[in-house]
Amino acid sequence: MVATGSLSSKNSANISELLDHGFHPGSLLNDFDYWDYVVPEPNLNEVIFEETTCQSLAKMLENCLSKSKQTKLGCSKVLVPEKLTQRIAQDVLRLSSTEPCGLRGCVMHVNLEIENVCKKLDKIVCDSSVVPTFELTLVFKQENCSWTSFRDFFFSRGRFSSGLRRTLILSSGFRLVKKKLYSLIGTTVIEEC
Repeated sequence: MVATGSLSSKNSANISELLDHGFHPGSLLNDFDYWDYVVPEPNLNEVIFEETTCQSLAKMLENCLSKSKQTKLGCSKVLVPEKLTQRIAQDVLRLSSTEPCGLRGCVMHVNLEIENVCKKLDKIVCDSSVVPTFELTLVFKQENCSWTSFRDFFFSRGRFSSGLRRTLILSSGFRLVKKKLYSLIGTTVIEEC
């Protein structure tokens, strides 16, 4: 049977033929589950790939902080809240999902905000073989905790003083700024988490 977009005449023979074959106009949605046809089932391979990508990205962020602690931050330890890098990685994947090359077209600038001053830590190029289509600027934030400043004051005065005794504690909050590089309208998205 072929369906057309318009029915110019109501032919009683055609209608009775449909009714004979079991078609009842009110039961159309009861004959099948609407959501089975609208919402596709998740592809297990995609879920595993996304989880692996998320873990890899979180590890890259942890390595960036580890490399920066002595060279750019001048501290011996960086304490990162539990699951912070995983949350950031998930947000990065979400923001890259609408891009033509996905995460492969991303260049991420990693910064740390200390006392309202942003310090550049690193630049992560997700895939150097792909021309970047968007930039993400990630800003970690320092935890505002007077105890660490007070403790560091005493350690720097005594015999334990060392240029690398300071412990930096990151806040669970962060900022992601997305800038499209090849867009006619030049869209910028700022997310504060």
